[in-house]
Amino acid sequence: MDISNIASKLDLSNNNLVVRKAAEIRRLCDAQFDSSIIGVGEIGKAVICLEIAASRLDVLFDRQAAVKLSGMSEKAYTRSFNSLQNVIGFKIKLNIKELAIQFGCVRIIKSVQTMLSSYKERFLASLPASRRASADFTRPVFTAAAFYLCAKKQKLKVDKLRLIEVCGTSESEFSCVSTSMTDLCFDCVGISKEKKDAKDVKINRELLDVLPGKRRLEDGGYSSDDESSCYKRHKKMEEAKYEDWKSTVVDSIKKIPEKGTKKVIQTSLSFSKKEETKELQVES
Repeated sequence: MDISNIASKLDLSNNNLVVRKAAEIRRLCDAQFDSSIIGVGEIGKAVICLEIAASRLDVLFDRQAAVKLSGMSEKAYTRSFNSLQNVIGFKIKLNIKELAIQFGCVRIIKSVQTMLSSYKERFLASLPASRRASADFTRPVFTAAAFYLCAKKQKLKVDKLRLIEVCGTSESEFSCVSTSMTDLCFDCVGISKEKKDAKDVKINRELLDVLPGKRRLEDGGYSSDDESSCYKRHKKMEEAKYEDWKSTVVDSIKKIPEKGTKKVIQTSLSFSKKEETKELQVES
């Protein structure tokens, strides 16, 4: 289906600039990768390209109508939208004030800004001098994680999954950044019980590395064979739960009395009397 026909169904046919921009984005997607790999059809791709174009040009876009037209669920549409943006290199701009208005947490704007400022300083302090220039805090996942932690500290309810979808990241990356911020900025979020040295938090260095195995060990790195601290912590918790369950089952089995079992008494067999009676019968 031609992209102009889809634009007419979304009330964008009169905006030629958006249609041309969407067609350009679509050609860029076709040149860089096959969208069918992530489960996006031609119609869905055209709809997503129109939304990307509208967002880049600050044009109002009906997301609900787009989801219905694409034939996908809202969650699948959001995931595909974020994937396409990441592939073609369009970064999502996440504003703290817009997030606060969207989630109804206007009072934490100042604390989120303070949190991000402190995190950047402490994060850079944890890196070697040779790596500080390559640090990039422009990704929206940092803003989203700081927003979520500050809201959690002030006991404000924020939909975590929705926030992850808005910032266009994955749950694993969001969890990794949140853990790093909790470790380094305990005084801002008030979750960690004790302060940790920035250089001792190994998870910090994972955030900026595409290939952590190539990092030099003298720079405070680690081999790519090591398990992440998050995975180790989860594995230990699972093992502890299993051991508790195992001990509970064993104790309950020991307490239950065995039913239908009788005490067996072993008797001794004596054949002397039978032999004597046989001898008496022969003599008679």
